[in-house]
Amino acid sequence: MSTHIDKAKKKQVLLFYCLESEDLARKIASQSELIQLQSINWRSFDDGFPNLFINNAHEIRGEHVAFLASFSSPGVIFEQLSVIFALPRLFVASFTLVLPFFPTGSFERMEEEGDVATAFTMARILSNIPISRGGPTSLVIYDIHALQERFYFGDHVLPCFETGIPLLKQRLHQLPDSENIVVAFPDDGAWKRFHKQLDHYPMVVCAKVREGDKRIVRLKEGNPSGCHVVIVDDLVQSGGTLIECQKVLAAHGATKVSAYVTHAVFPNRSWGRFLHKNCENSSERAFAYFWITDSCPHTVKAIANEAPFEVLSLSGSIADALQI
Repeated sequence: MSTHIDKAKKKQVLLFYCLESEDLARKIASQSELIQLQSINWRSFDDGFPNLFINNAHEIRGEHVAFLASFSSPGVIFEQLSVIFALPRLFVASFTLVLPFFPTGSFERMEEEGDVATAFTMARILSNIPISRGGPTSLVIYDIHALQERFYFGDHVLPCFETGIPLLKQRLHQLPDSENIVVAFPDDGAWKRFHKQLDHYPMVVCAKVREGDKRIVRLKEGNPSGCHVVIVDDLVQSGGTLIECQKVLAAHGATKVSAYVTHAVFPNRSWGRFLHKNCENSSERAFAYFWITDSCPHTVKAIANEAPFEVLSLSGSIADALQI
């Protein structure tokens, strides 16, 4: 009886996706027979403005519909928003927007009059997605950078904040030295964000301190000596802080250092400084492993599984979230 009820609760989901997220969309669909991929014609007029068409619009009436978005640059946001605002109005049973990486405002600091809160602006835009027949839009986001941003969304969307940390924990259990892992955080912000999910591991916390005109990473608490230390953070840009943390951890006796970030942003191909093949000798290969997720499709396509990078796919987690 319970098995029948569980199956009855499962829902068929029609998943639309933007072009750059096609690989992730296919992985999500492969996770469950309940997820069927749908397509959009991403055309443009001669002047460059979008000329979009949602295929099978009549067939999606009364169905549970989702859209997998990627706001990798301002240039691709408008065309996706146009689709996101159109889908709930096609008489769908429910609408879910999956935005694995909420990019705007990663380094937003409201320090003086005139600073523009772009993260708040984006949250306001998403909060005005039309309500479908099933009610407000469900918005799935992974490891949002600034914790306060979760309060930016209005009542017309239901934000569902997920995390990539279970993927990391699963991978750490598979390591031959899994009993000798210490988790390190590059700053207090990362510790606040993740320590409760990783509290069964010994921990090290680093901190940036100012010495003259320089910002230097120091060991704040914990002991990395003799251990495989894994630095955990939500995102990476240039990677400078991770490199400085690695140096400090190695100087304090870490036998091996790896890193995990949910969002591998890496603007200007800054991932290149971590590639083992770009290092002249093994001593320069500072990171044994560098785990990322596929929340940033451009990065995944660029580095694939080049050592030390290893991609932990969000596809299974997203497939589960679509059933919420």
